[in-house]
Amino acid sequence: MNDADVSKQIQQMVAFIRQEAEEKANEISVSAEEEFNIQKMQIVEIDKKKVRQEFDRRTKQVDVKKKIEYSMQLNASRIKVLQAQDDLVTGMKESASNELLNVSHNKKTYKKLIQNLIVQVHAIIYIF
Repeated sequence: MNDADVSKQIQQMVAFIRQEAEEKANEISVSAEEEFNIQKMQIVEIDKKKVRQEFDRRTKQVDVKKKIEYSMQLNASRIKVLQAQDDLVTGMKESASNELLNVSHNKKTYKKLIQNLIVQVHAIIYIF
């Protein structure tokens, strides 16, 4: 073999090695890209799950807060009703007390009241 043949053969070997290296580099690049995409998708899915969980947690907090507010409003309404009932009963008691004082000063009215009360007591006793 002469120098030209040797040089040609060396260049063919270098070209072959270079082609093999480029193919291997492409394989590594494709493999790295696939692995990157897989990891990226895993991270995205994990973050999506975290976002969903946070959304669910906050939604539950809002629901609990609404229920608490509703309960507080309901209790406030109940307290107003009870206060109104108490005011009414207190007013009726004061009115009855004043009326009884007025009746006790008038003998005719007082006598009629006592008779009516006795009749009511007899009626109640008769029922039971």
